[in-house]
Amino acid sequence: GRDLICIQSMDGMLMLFEQESYAFGRFLPGFLLPGPLAYSSRTDSFITVSSCQQVESYKYQVLAFATDADERQDTEQQKLSSGKRLVVDWILNIGEQALDICIVSFNQGASSVFVLGERNFFCLKDNGQIRFMKKLDYSPSCFIPYCSVQEGTVNTLIANHSKILNVYQDVTLKWATQLPCIPVSVKVANFQDLKGVIVTLSDDGHLQCSYLGTDPSLFQAPKVDSREINYEEMNAEMKELQKIIREATKTQDILPESEKQRDITVIAEVSADLDKESQAIDSEVKAGAVPSVTVKITIQSRVTAQKPSLAVCVQAPLAVTCDQFVFDDLEPDSSETVVLSVFLKENCSPPELEGTCMVSYNTPTELNPEGIPRVSQCSFSLPLKLVCFPAQPSKAANHKLTIDTNKPPISFVTIFPDFVDPSEGDQANALGFQFLTGSKATLLASKTSQRYRIQSDQLEDLWLVTKELIYRLEEHFKKQNCKDFACTFSGSIPLQEYFELIDRHFELRLNAEKYQELLSERAVQFRAIERRLLTRFKDKTPAPLQHLDTLLEGTFREVSAV
Repeated sequence: GRDLICIQSMDGMLMLFEQESYAFGRFLPGFLLPGPLAYSSRTDSFITVSSCQQVESYKYQVLAFATDADERQDTEQQKLSSGKRLVVDWILNIGEQALDICIVSFNQGASSVFVLGERNFFCLKDNGQIRFMKKLDYSPSCFIPYCSVQEGTVNTLIANHSKILNVYQDVTLKWATQLPCIPVSVKVANFQDLKGVIVTLSDDGHLQCSYLGTDPSLFQAPKVDSREINYEEMNAEMKELQKIIREATKTQDILPESEKQRDITVIAEVSADLDKESQAIDSEVKAGAVPSVTVKITIQSRVTAQKPSLAVCVQAPLAVTCDQFVFDDLEPDSSETVVLSVFLKENCSPPELEGTCMVSYNTPTELNPEGIPRVSQCSFSLPLKLVCFPAQPSKAANHKLTIDTNKPPISFVTIFPDFVDPSEGDQANALGFQFLTGSKATLLASKTSQRYRIQSDQLEDLWLVTKELIYRLEEHFKKQNCKDFACTFSGSIPLQEYFELIDRHFELRLNAEKYQELLSERAVQFRAIERRLLTRFKDKTPAPLQHLDTLLEGTFREVSAV
């Protein structure tokens, strides 16, 4: 008569709840990334697929009597604890990552564990032995074992990224049908008199209920009476129908309105200068003065808007002085304005200098006086000077990137006027950026070629300056009405430095003893990542710049998370 709930966290912890009460938590051994998780009531076990590409089963009783998760970091305490070590019940190596796990039992028969892998489909007994497996010649997206139409067999639906839904009886393909989209989830349901409805959901929220086969047509068209056409009656009927359509269109609650007829418009204006008196509050940055910048947000309404509220979001470690605003109902052709400040709160550089404003409100209609929920939003960009200030360029650095362009180099006075002393004129070909967190980056422009170099002692510090340089160059040439400007990167992708950052990330999170235990296990994972990255960037010289952007941004987010 009670609900038992198991929650798997991102760090590999299983948290067990009885109703709303927390019972206990256990860490899965050798955990790296969360995988699919299912519960078998027949064996009272939790079954998952680990990052080692193994199907693993853990008895509930073993979880309940194992060492508590709170004692995981205390080695000496673990030795003295009465709890037992968490031991796996059975393991099966499938050699690939899994997309989903499903445990079913039809007709009071033995339960089966179905695992959908990246290239194979497995059916296991509840003790881990393989009943059968099917090699797939496509990339699957989701599946569901739904019934047993023949003794000893199970029917399964498997959807793939080619928009095909396949019906299998064990390993035999029985039917295949085309879908309008790629589903991420599929189920079989019964609705009133219509049984066996296939319900699919796509990654963009497209929900579809469909079924296989066709309905017989029981309707027989009556014989048409031969009579003369009355064009006047037809015209009158057509006008009446058009009038009904126009009225229905006016009170339509489902179709979105066009951009030109948006009910509420949100405009965010970022001040060109930093605040004279900083509005930063509770900042953890160790710099002497933490600057802030003012953002003015205006909400313009052309209709009646009920219960309007504004949310302002910036990505950590940035913060705003106020992120939630609630207004009274807005009348037609009215507006509201709020002012807030953005600043660097935590002692690390942000992965991006952007923010979002989102207004939620209700608009009443004839069919729904309570109002239809709607949302309007806009984004804004923050200045680079919010997180760094001009400094002396450095001649040497550990990490360097060279960006090639197809246009002569532009003077930094033109594209970085906020970081260059105007007295230097066009002679300034080196810029220094001192981040509030203490690190420094340098930007150099070649005098003889069409290249720019970004360098720093830390790889993650290259990202913001690289992104800002590309953005300002593109904006400059756009104003010059130049449509063929392009940036490329012809150097080697700094994979080794990237992997070293990942190693450092885990060293910060785990103590040295635990790190040594997991190092050999994670080395296998890193080599797999390395092979995929090397394959991805293979034969791309000069590489498109977005590949470098992806790597740099991923690096920055890893270190920023630390």
